[in-house]
Amino acid sequence: MIKVLQNHSLKKLNTFGVDVIARYLVEINSADDLKELFANSKWKEMDRLVLGGGSNILFTKDFEGLIIKINIDGLKHEVKNDEVYITAGGGIVWNDLVNYCVERGFAGTENLSLIPGSVGASPIQNIGAYGVELKDIFYSCKAFEIETGNMLEFSNADCAFGYRDSIFKNRLKGKVIITEVTYKLSTHPNLNTNYGAIQQELHKRGIIQPNIKDISTIVSEIRVNKLPDPSTIGNAGSFFKNPIIMVDKFRHLQSTFPDIVHFSVGNGLEKIAAGWLIEKCGWKGKKMGETGTWKNQALVLVNYGNATGSDIYSFSSHIIADVKNTFDIELEREVNII
Repeated sequence: MIKVLQNHSLKKLNTFGVDVIARYLVEINSADDLKELFANSKWKEMDRLVLGGGSNILFTKDFEGLIIKINIDGLKHEVKNDEVYITAGGGIVWNDLVNYCVERGFAGTENLSLIPGSVGASPIQNIGAYGVELKDIFYSCKAFEIETGNMLEFSNADCAFGYRDSIFKNRLKGKVIITEVTYKLSTHPNLNTNYGAIQQELHKRGIIQPNIKDISTIVSEIRVNKLPDPSTIGNAGSFFKNPIIMVDKFRHLQSTFPDIVHFSVGNGLEKIAAGWLIEKCGWKGKKMGETGTWKNQALVLVNYGNATGSDIYSFSSHIIADVKNTFDIELEREVNII
């Protein structure tokens, strides 16, 4: 039987380490737990928030509704010729899944090594890093529909994946809860080593024909060197999305800032590195009270101790205003603000 806790601290359940209180909190270990929970109409009518690893969220105040903490586990795979289908419970730690795949030679997740968060959250955000997005390996997922109590299944095409976006962040937000995800991987790697930092590390190590373990190791080390450990310094990884602008506007900026870091995305659009914009405005390593930007990566906002969510949000607003004033580019927060 599920147990709903009252007035529960969320300090240890969000990677920013912000100390706020949830009026109600329930831990979910199976889809049946969700059915039991929502059999009571009280929970359907109340404000609620589904929480996985708490790694992509900033609480600016206490949460007066119900926090649903997903702990659903389970991990299995099926090999069909050179294709591998991995099914994982929504509560599985993302990097545990990556390690599971890399250790067995299943290719596809290696560039996504060490991304914080849970399996259930991965399709919502369409997580991505170093040239790979979740949509590239996503096969399907199962989700509990709150209103009807039914289990639904979504294919890749159903999810309307975009840059850090999906149907679960838009039309289905607050309507379904992902319980498990199936990924389609391969026993024949098609490695993505186009990202500059990966190429540099491969060259430095003298690796000419890398395998997926090499890529996973290098990506992990790059992330460790650039990003603070949430267990020691509160953060949510990249706080802002990389903005996408028209090529004409990019060329105009490039004429003034020849070193601007950018990536072509086609269709007359360019993706600009938000970290470069922030650093160029002088915010890298800057501290304001108990919050600031990380010394090695301007894209990461940190809680140095006792910062409130409002402190961190206010700090991010100063950065947005400065980038807008300098480059006429509006940064968008990647982290969910509550």
